[in-house]
Amino acid sequence: MTKKDVIQLLEKIATYMELNGENTFKVSAYRKAAQSLEIDERALDEIEDVTELKGIGKGVGEVINEYCTTGESSTLHELQQIVPEGLIPLMKIQGLGSKKIAKLYKELNITNKESLQAACENGKVSELSGFAKKTEQNILEAVKALGAKKDRYPIGLMRKLNQTISEYLETLEDVDKYSVAGSFRRYKEMSKDLDYIISTDHPDKVQQQLLAIPNKVKEVAVGQTKVSLELTYDDETVGVDFRLIEPAAYYHTLQHFTGSKDHNIRIRQLAKAQNEKVSEYGIEQQDGTLLQFQSEAEIYQHFGSEWINPAMREDGSEFDKDLSNIITLDDINGDIHMHTTFSDGAFSIREMIEANIKKGYQFMVITDHSKSLRVANGLQVERLLRQNEEIKKLNEEYKEIDVYSGTEMDILPDGSLDYDDDVLAQLDYVIAAIHQSFNQSEEEIMKRLENACRNPYVRHIAHPTGRIIGRRKGYEPNIEQLMKLAEETNTIMEINANPARLDLNADTVRKYPNVRLTINTDAHHTDHLDFMKYGVATAQKGFVHKDRVINTMSREAFKDLVENNIKLKK
Repeated sequence: MTKKDVIQLLEKIATYMELNGENTFKVSAYRKAAQSLEIDERALDEIEDVTELKGIGKGVGEVINEYCTTGESSTLHELQQIVPEGLIPLMKIQGLGSKKIAKLYKELNITNKESLQAACENGKVSELSGFAKKTEQNILEAVKALGAKKDRYPIGLMRKLNQTISEYLETLEDVDKYSVAGSFRRYKEMSKDLDYIISTDHPDKVQQQLLAIPNKVKEVAVGQTKVSLELTYDDETVGVDFRLIEPAAYYHTLQHFTGSKDHNIRIRQLAKAQNEKVSEYGIEQQDGTLLQFQSEAEIYQHFGSEWINPAMREDGSEFDKDLSNIITLDDINGDIHMHTTFSDGAFSIREMIEANIKKGYQFMVITDHSKSLRVANGLQVERLLRQNEEIKKLNEEYKEIDVYSGTEMDILPDGSLDYDDDVLAQLDYVIAAIHQSFNQSEEEIMKRLENACRNPYVRHIAHPTGRIIGRRKGYEPNIEQLMKLAEETNTIMEINANPARLDLNADTVRKYPNVRLTINTDAHHTDHLDFMKYGVATAQKGFVHKDRVINTMSREAFKDLVENNIKLKK
């Protein structure tokens, strides 16, 4: 029994509870318990009493103890008698939340993807209230694709699979060092597969250990220097290639298989200009000598270039740019979009403050959801102002960091904002965002965004297109109009660093260099603060200079930005 087994149990129970229509707080308790176990660095057998962990109460603790003792869970077993197991994969279908799935089960006896597909094909789903004909068609397309091997997978899923694979590679004694390569290392939004470069003096041993990796469904090819497998993760089947390399060639192989193709063409051109040849094994000189460096930086330096961050290795133009002022993760001094238990976050304000201090941040903003977003426990005005007072008290207590009060306020379908100006005036920092009515026309969407941008208290627009990578296009605003509006109104645009979003994307931030930006994690959990690197990588792909991003401000400069609202002076 491992900690991962327990975490998976708790998440499974939470999903079953959702489908059974149980209390949202009860569902949240299981998810928070899973998250608490995940962030605790100890192994399961090192934790004497799980209820001592924040977020794990007596009830959930008893479920964990029963599972650890018997290998079974009576709670899960009872739920499985009520909720058909075939409903679980349906949770992955965009637009099908737990309530809609429960409705399909109760009214049409939908118990799995096969029965859902048949119901859609026979027009039964669109006969139910809340399911339009277009919705039925979208569900049908999604259910046909469910579980099928795809051409590309979103970075959010690949991140989790990479974490799982990396944890396994860490346990292999004969692995000297390793790294993910390919498009995932370049932070591409969608990747075909995962590639790993493994340095080892014992490839035969490592090969056999790779064949024993958990969740393997297929051995595609097994050779002395390459092992190709298919692994399952979250009901998806993903190809994974492992290249076993002698230590001397490791960094050359890593650079080569990181790519991109166009980037490597430029590398070869630089080598040719020096009468050299470059390959995944090293740099061959005119006399046949093979140069092998012990870092990527040395390889680039050999060709007269500074080391280029993998996120920027794309079309080759990166060699011609001044990269000295491109933003880095070390430039980030604060995160200004996050959630707490006041709305749909998993941790308290105090816990989020302490997590931000651990990141070394100098400032942060608490931005829980506004009143109309009931599904996220949005704050009515009274609770918002009570939270505001709590934040002020905590800000006095913590001297290491400035803590500001804010909100992620909904831009409503009619274009109005979820709080009146007299309420917004009492907050330090206001974010506006669209969370509903994505199917409106471009004109209607732009009117909503314009109303928000022209409001004197709205500092920035969160996840400006509303997309979820690989799952949802979003509401597709007129980007050119929105960026011009942002410039005109001094409204900051966000790069949402959640790997499921990365919104705005790299192409947009590169195309509109005069728009001020902010990069934020939209954290609903302390772990989510680590998402910042994905947002920074998106900015790097767009060659964003650090001065464009307000998160790079000093503590004093950000305080001045908060206290002296440019919009109010216009």
